[in-house]
Amino acid sequence: MAKEKLELAGVSVEELQAKLGSLTTELNSMKFDHAVKGLGNPMELRSMRRDIARLNTELRQRELTSMSAESLEMRSKIRARRRRQK
Repeated sequence: MAKEKLELAGVSVEELQAKLGSLTTELNSMKFDHAVKGLGNPMELRSMRRDIARLNTELRQRELTSMSAESLEMRSKIRARRRRQK
């Protein structure tokens, strides 16, 4: 997992989004193939889902770091309000 993080550190946001799109389409095709004829190694589906989750996490972290202080403060207020409503 640490190796994957190091690979994502120097990649631009556009490249991450492109990679996320390609992995998502590849996962969908693998799911279809697995349903129709089966995969040689079904654990590939799990690793693919985890790779997609890593990319989504990295994109979200970059989005949060680029937000202004006011935006982060508003986000905290919204989250607190949602917690009180439950």
